Amino acid sequence: MDEITEKILMHFREISKIPRCSGNEAEIAMWLKQGALSHGFSVKFDSVNNIVIGVPGSKGRENLPPVVIQGHMDMVGEKTRECTHDFTNDPIIPVIDGDWLRAEKTTLGADNGIALAIALALTEDKSIIHPPLELLFTVDEETGLTGANALTHDFVSGRILLNVDSEDEGIFTVGCAGGLNTKICLPLKYSTQLRDVSIYSLEIGGLAGGHSGVDIHEKKANAIKVLASALKALADELDIMILNIEGGSAHNAIPRHAEAIIAMSGKSEKKALSLINDCEARFRSDYAELEPSLSIKLKDAGESDMKPLDDESSKKVISLLLSLPHGVASMSPATPGLVETSNNLATVSIEDDKLIVLTSQRSSYDSSLQSITGNITSIAKDYGASYSHSSAYPPWQPEMSSLLLRQCQEVYQEVFGGPARIEVIHAGLECAVIGSKFDDMDMISFGPTIKNPHSPDERLHIPSVRKVWDFMVALLASFDNKSKFGVKERKK
Repeated sequence: MDEITEKILMHFREISKIPRCSGNEAEIAMWLKQGALSHGFSVKFDSVNNIVIGVPGSKGRENLPPVVIQGHMDMVGEKTRECTHDFTNDPIIPVIDGDWLRAEKTTLGADNGIALAIALALTEDKSIIHPPLELLFTVDEETGLTGANALTHDFVSGRILLNVDSEDEGIFTVGCAGGLNTKICLPLKYSTQLRDVSIYSLEIGGLAGGHSGVDIHEKKANAIKVLASALKALADELDIMILNIEGGSAHNAIPRHAEAIIAMSGKSEKKALSLINDCEARFRSDYAELEPSLSIKLKDAGESDMKPLDDESSKKVISLLLSLPHGVASMSPATPGLVETSNNLATVSIEDDKLIVLTSQRSSYDSSLQSITGNITSIAKDYGASYSHSSAYPPWQPEMSSLLLRQCQEVYQEVFGGPARIEVIHAGLECAVIGSKFDDMDMISFGPTIKNPHSPDERLHIPSVRKVWDFMVALLASFDNKSKFGVKERKK
């Protein structure tokens, strides 16, 4: 490994020592502040703990318009079922595995810790030629884009923004889908206390999961959907009572695990096991290539003091989960291979005598986003459930005439002898929100290659980190007194 890559990964290892799941960014923000002040850089915070670090321009570039380098401090905390990692206290230990960096049974946090590491390495290398830099690191990107939504027009002065949160090196992202979350609350009724029954756990596991924007087109199994199908297979043949149900972990992660606690006569166990084995065989056949480790297990759960749902509520729970859409709703007619609209059936739980379901809709167009959201809310109303919406953000529409895009293309060609690809993605990026707040901001997104973000299989391609570094250094050097950047016209 070359010296520069090792230096970047050294910063990443230090970042990985600090727990920083969404909503828990105070410690990483203070660590960044202390490091910046030790180098004599300016630092400021806003009301939600976003941080901007001001780095003076190199000799001869001090008076150029500043360039904003942007990433987010938080990460998604996903782990395997057996993993005991505590994301609120335990450090993540990156492991080198050939050309890849990964963690043990948890998310790595390269999304988006590697952006912070690259930015910090840039500030320490005095040989790099660059204009003044504003390192903008935001909070809570993963759960609600809280940091980006809180930005005020005077928090940064630069109007050229390099977002380092894309996950395929060699690709410039110039647009993304908008999104909206819907929370559904279904009131539940309960039956009499349990008598003469046995308690069982019905567990769905072994699924690949993944990012609900990046991976939704891969048609991976959704653990909540599989669980609902397994419950229906049992309910169609046997008298079962649902005591509890839970699944999924985050709005932007395809559910990898789901579990229901059920009650039924012990005399039904043999028949139930046969039904579940048939269900597992069917799903393993349907997802043979995508989900080779898929499992559906029915196990004795001992005793329980939980109340069983009555028959009507049990049927509603199963039917609602089967009725709600999951996956791709439509593909873009203009861009081959691009998902236009989708929904992630993200989480389910029982809280305060209600079934709580969270769905996450995405679309390249506001009208399509509202359409799929309307479909979901109509289903909720049909079952007598209430609903509310949150975490809305607009689509980022591409501007192919962008001066920044043209410069990035030219620099990439010069550095690597070949062109970068230009893409619009289905995942959400903070550029969408930032662009809605700073209408004169010229933006582009890029980054090193990250596979399986938002899952314990997340891994970072180490050679791609050096390529992003080489591109970034050359791009920053290309901003000079003759550049026309920072003069993008305001939208009318």
